[in-house]
This record gives sequence, C-alpha cells and structure tokens, in this order.
Amino acid sequence: MNNSHTLARGTEPFDKTYSLGYQVNHEDWSPFPRVNRLRETFLDRPYEIDVERLRLVTESYQKHETCSRKLKCAYAFENVLLNTSLYIYDDDLILGEIAAPAKASPIYPEFSVNWIIDEILHSPFEERPHDQFYIRNEKERQEILTLCEWWKGKTIDDMVNVRLDEDQTKGSEVGEKIFQTNLYHYAGAGHLAIDYAKLMKVGYIGLIEEANARLAKLSKRDPEYGEKRDFYQAMIIMHEAARSYIKRYAELAEELAEKEKDEQRKEELEQVATNCYQLVLGAPQTFWQALQLFNIATTLIQVESNGHSISYGRMDQWLYPFYEADIKKGTLTKEFALELLEVEYVKMNNPTKLKDKGSMALRNGRGFGGESLTIGGVDRNGRDATNDLTMLMLEGSAHTRMMNPWVCVRMHENTPYELRVKATECIRAGYGHPKLFNDAPAIKAMMRKGMPLEEARDYCVVGCVEISLPGKEYGWHDAAYVNTPKMMEMVVNGGRSLNTGKQLGPDTGSLDTYQTFEDVLDSVDQQFEYWTDQMCSSLNVIDTIHRELKPLPYVSAFFEECLESGKDLTEGGAKYNGTGPQASGMATCADSLSTIKQLVFEEKRCTGTELLQAVKDNWENHEILYALVNSSKVHHYGNDDDFADELFNFMFECYCKHVSGRKNVRGGEFSPGVYSVNANVAMGMNTNASVDGRKKGEAISDNMGPVHTDAGSHDIKGPTALVNSLAKVDHSLATNGTLMNLRFPQEAVAGIEGRDNLISFIDAYMSKNPMHVQFNIMSSETMRAAQKNPEKYRDMLVRVAGYSAYFVELGKPLQKDLIQRTELRF
Repeated sequence: MNNSHTLARGTEPFDKTYSLGYQVNHEDWSPFPRVNRLRETFLDRPYEIDVERLRLVTESYQKHETCSRKLKCAYAFENVLLNTSLYIYDDDLILGEIAAPAKASPIYPEFSVNWIIDEILHSPFEERPHDQFYIRNEKERQEILTLCEWWKGKTIDDMVNVRLDEDQTKGSEVGEKIFQTNLYHYAGAGHLAIDYAKLMKVGYIGLIEEANARLAKLSKRDPEYGEKRDFYQAMIIMHEAARSYIKRYAELAEELAEKEKDEQRKEELEQVATNCYQLVLGAPQTFWQALQLFNIATTLIQVESNGHSISYGRMDQWLYPFYEADIKKGTLTKEFALELLEVEYVKMNNPTKLKDKGSMALRNGRGFGGESLTIGGVDRNGRDATNDLTMLMLEGSAHTRMMNPWVCVRMHENTPYELRVKATECIRAGYGHPKLFNDAPAIKAMMRKGMPLEEARDYCVVGCVEISLPGKEYGWHDAAYVNTPKMMEMVVNGGRSLNTGKQLGPDTGSLDTYQTFEDVLDSVDQQFEYWTDQMCSSLNVIDTIHRELKPLPYVSAFFEECLESGKDLTEGGAKYNGTGPQASGMATCADSLSTIKQLVFEEKRCTGTELLQAVKDNWENHEILYALVNSSKVHHYGNDDDFADELFNFMFECYCKHVSGRKNVRGGEFSPGVYSVNANVAMGMNTNASVDGRKKGEAISDNMGPVHTDAGSHDIKGPTALVNSLAKVDHSLATNGTLMNLRFPQEAVAGIEGRDNLISFIDAYMSKNPMHVQFNIMSSETMRAAQKNPEKYRDMLVRVAGYSAYFVELGKPLQKDLIQRTELRF
C-alpha cells in the first residue's frame, strides 16, 4: 500500500496555483463539465424536509412493538430500504442517497420529536433567518405532526429528560449552559470511521456469512445468548436489506438505460447497473465499484442513525489497491479516476440533517457535518504513506470547492515536499481545505488511549479534529461542549451566577475573599472538578439510554470486535470505547487569570472587589480599567509571554486532568478535547462579562486561539509569537483533539514568495508539536464585501473552525467573529 513519494503524482503539476483566495465570477473550477454541472445543480437545489423515512420507520415500529430493541431497529431499517423512493440524477455515476432526495432531510423520530412539533407549530423551519428547510405541502406538514405525536414519550430525548437529576440539569443546556450535551441528547452519536478496508475485501456477502457462522456457534449456556442472538439476527436482516437496496438501484439503472437515447449516457447507466449487481453478489472488483460500495455503505450508516461526522477513514490508503490494479490492467486512467472522485465529492454534500432552532441560531450548517477524509501521514510501520490518490484527492478538493469532504492532510517530518506544496496551494486557494494534522502529537495521543504504536499510526480524523481508529474505536467524540468561562464565573463569584446571584456550584471563594493567587487557582481546580462530575455523569446517563433505545446493528458489523463478541457498538462492542467532551474558551479563562494575577495580586492596580464589580456592571462606568485589561500593558496569551502562557497551560491541564481516565458505561474512558468549533459564539451570547475584558454577549475565545474582544485582539505580536504560545502546551493530553484557526489575508501569501513563506511557516509550526492547524486565506475586507453583496459570493467558503461553510449563509454574530479574528502577516 505504501509507495515511494517520487511515484505519487496527480494529473496536474504538484506546484500548480489554483487561485489566491476567493474569486468573484470565477470560471468553472473542475476540468470535467459533468462535475461543474453537478456542482451547479447542487447549489440551485432547495433544502427540503422529507417525510418518507419517518413514515416507514413509524409503520415498522408500530408493527413490531413486541420485538427486542435490536430487531425493532433492524425491521425499521429493512422497511426503509425496501420501500424508499430511489433517485438517479442526470450525470450520476455513483448511486445512493440517505432515503431522501438530494438535499432533503429525513426525520429520525427515534431520537427526538418534541422540538419538531414545536417548531412546525410555532417557529416554522421555512421562516428561519437562515438555514431554512421547506416542507413540500400542507398534507406532508400534517402527516409529520401526526407521526411525531405517536413518538412522544418513546424517544431518547424523553428518557434523558426524566433521568437527569437536578444537579446535572442545572448546568446543562436547559439550565445555565455551563456544559451542553444536547448533541447526543437529541440525535445519534456518529463520529466514527468504519473498517472500509475489510468491507472492500469481503463486501456485504462476506459480513453476512461471518454473522451467520457466529450465530450458529452461539451457546445457550452463554448468559448473554439472547442479546447476542438478536444482534447477529438484526445485523443479517439489515445487511440483506442493503443488498436488496443495491439491487433495486441496479434495476432502476437498467430501466433508465433502456429508455436513454444518448449513447454515452446509456453506456454509463449500464455500467452503473453492472457495478451494483457486482456488489449484490460479492466484493467490488474495480475502482469504480469500490467507490460505489463506499457511497452506499456510508449513506446507509446515516439512514440507520442521524449521528453526524460519519467519516471516511484513510481513503487514499484503503482505496489505493483498486486504483493500482485498474491502472496496471489499463482499465482506468488517472483522469477518469479523478472525475469519479470529484463526482463523489459533490455527492457527499447531498445528505442534510434537520436540526433544532437552538443549534441553528448562528448557522450550524444543514449538512450532516464532519465528513472528514484523511490522507497522507505514515503507515503502520512508520513510513510515509503518500501515493497517487493522496495527490488526486487534493486536486479533486481544489476543483470542486464544496463544504464536503473535509479533507485532512496528515503531516510528519518526512512528508514529501510535493505534498507539502500541493496542500499549501489548496490552502492558498482560500476555500478552507485542507486542514493539517501533526502525526507526532496525534500518535502520542492515540497511545495515551491505550493503543499500541502500530495501531496509533493508523489514526484518522472524524468530525472536526477528533482523532480516532477506523473500525476499532467508538469514541463518542464531540459528546459535550464545556463553557469554561462559565466555570470561571463560578470561580470569581463564589459559585453563584453573576446575573441572578443564584448558587449553582460550590462556594470555593470569590474575588471578594481570595487572599492569594494560589487561592484562585485552587478554586478553579475545585469548580472544574465539580462541573466535570455533573457533565460526565450526564453523558453516562445519555449513553445508557442510547444502548436501551437505539442500538446500531448495521454499522456495528463494520467493527471487527463487534462481530467477534456479538455486542453492538452501544454495548461496548468496539475495541476502544471513549467519550469525548471538549472545552471551549480556554484563552478567555487564561487571560482572566492573568488579569487577576497581575492587577490584583502583583501590581495591586485594583482590588478583587473592584474587578468583580466591573464585571457585574458589564464594564460600564469602568472605562479606564476596561481599557487597561484589553491593552498590551496586561499579559495576554498568544504573545509568547510566559506569564500568560503558563496560565493557559494551567487551564488546559486542569481540564484534561479532570476528564481523562473517568470510566464510561461502555467499559472505556473519557477523553478530553480542547476546541469549540463555532460554539464559542453561541456560548458567548449566553455568558456574562468576564475578567479578560469581554462584555456580556461577546464571543468567548475560539478553540486554542487567543482572545479577541470588541475592544481588540489580545494577540498583537504576529504568527510566530502566537505559535510559540500554543506550543507550550502538550497537545497529546487532549486525546480527543485540539483545534487552531489562523487567518492570513490574501496578499500575505501572494506569489511564489508568499507560498514558500507559508510552507516554511507550516514546517516550523509542525516542528513545535501542536496537533492541528487550519487556515482562512481571506481578508476582513473580502468578508465585509460578501456581507454587502451576498449574491456575488454565494459559493464563497470560509474556514469556520473544524469545518468550512458558505460565508453568506452564516449568522451575523458568526460572521462578526470571523472578521474579528486577527489577520496575521509574516
């Protein structure tokens, strides 16, 4: 699978410049007319809500009310695949949707329905300020309401609401929003990558045969016989349904081919049918068939559950044998391989997910989200793994420039120069892809989770920045967002809300009472321990309810240990079972501590009481102190200043310490992450003023980045100083990932000199061992122009955090946050 990098070539020179930032009225990006047509069709297609899955799943659950939970899931899945409408669009070369038309969202009543009913009646989806969804007609609107009514009291959401106690609830999204577990409270877990390599070797037939063999060997002396029997039976039902589903597509393609007048399209449809028939009978034999199986298998994971971030593993590695064989046989050209990849890239954007208005308040995106595709890195033996597909997948990304897939390039000290240049040229094109991951700290983090070195080297990215092991790890990544500035509010105000004075956490002291700075740090430690107790115990409750109500037999079959043990993923069947909540606003906390330490205890420029009062007053009538706190006269994280950076490191390690090693209900451990994605904006809207100079409602700091308040950015010494601050943290402690956003205006990276400066910067960055970095190559001026004339910039992608999104579709507060991020220059 590994190749010398001197053989790794795409269809274009590795140093081809695609563009410098976004271009208004640009020409078609792709060299393939088909891809440009598909891309334009996607952009023109409306976002709709589709009732079919809701109808078919409800029908099955009503019919099989007395079945075990695993068989209920299996029969519902089967009913969907045997009866859902199928769609083959013009120019399609790869078939399969998510039991709904392209860009139409199915409904998943197994998880939650109360918010759907409420929004249809009181906050219609089509009337949202952004991210609208459209119900096709009044008849379907009433049908959705009627079907959802049947599910009331039967969902994961309903069960969670009655099982969380008062202490857990008060800090959650329904209380003070100190931590938010709503992702898996209302929806599926997702955030995984399956063993695509095995699937490609054995196909659905091989998995069914293995399940039948293990079912036949079950002993009735096994006390778990009933559960294991149901698992294998459910898995067989679902995978047989997948075969029937593929056969339906083959028959439809044949039917369309018979009617087709255009000879080229007729041949394409005939080949598409042949590809599908092969997958019904066995494993894929060609590159095209492998891509077809990939698309079907992946979209069916989304049919089973609406968990997002179903990621694609190390696609340049598991797909390469098919590419290599076809190239050697002369049955595939490099150009057609690229065209197929680009067709699939556009198709990856079709699945959409209906989300509640709270999640969408700032524009959370209508896609499933987090479909990361990992390329590059080292192989299991530590050698560079770059191959032709590594380069082709970057070319496809530059040609299509869409939200998905989220291309992730793994880098290490021996990453070929050609790959470093090609990745940088894609970054310079300004569409937010790829994001870069550093093998050294990432592999170290995987080993902290108990994985041997060879396995750790095989990590991929799921979701935004979460590192995971394909087909072996069910990590419950992105399990909760933790608002650390809210915890800091408890530190400065005796465990009480600044708004109401209500006692929320333990009284561990306040700025009125602390005698030393060490007292403050001790209070931070106590508050973090208390609130992580509440959060982690809440997640264990939610995890248990998923096991009870929504097992996952279909996707569990793609995890070897699940097949061996007869245990579903929700029962701890994976080899590695984690739960990954992430901290947001670390720099807000660090700069708050720095302010307290410097101004109260060292320089005595103000008392703790005065500082607390300024925050309670939202800095009003405290203009001199407000200006001082936001000035360069106070130590701030992000300036290579040990005074502030040591406090950031304290916050980072404090959070990781209180999360790492806690046991979860699947027999695994909790795994801390430090990133916010875009939640820092929504969190800030619900957070009182903070000691770092933030006013109420302003965004808290994003991810691992520095503070930027309305008064200005706290990092003022340029990119090298910022990276030096970042590098003082041991990123491998955050075994669920870290995230770093950087922004350069277009002119800073212009020309060969600008490109080479960016490459050198990336090399230096990686040498300091942060885990991740991603770039916006876009000036504030460009973003403001898009705000004024959104119709001219409708396909302008920006890197928000772990994902890219169309800037003009973002909510104004999130647009503001992006514009306020520091523009860096070399």
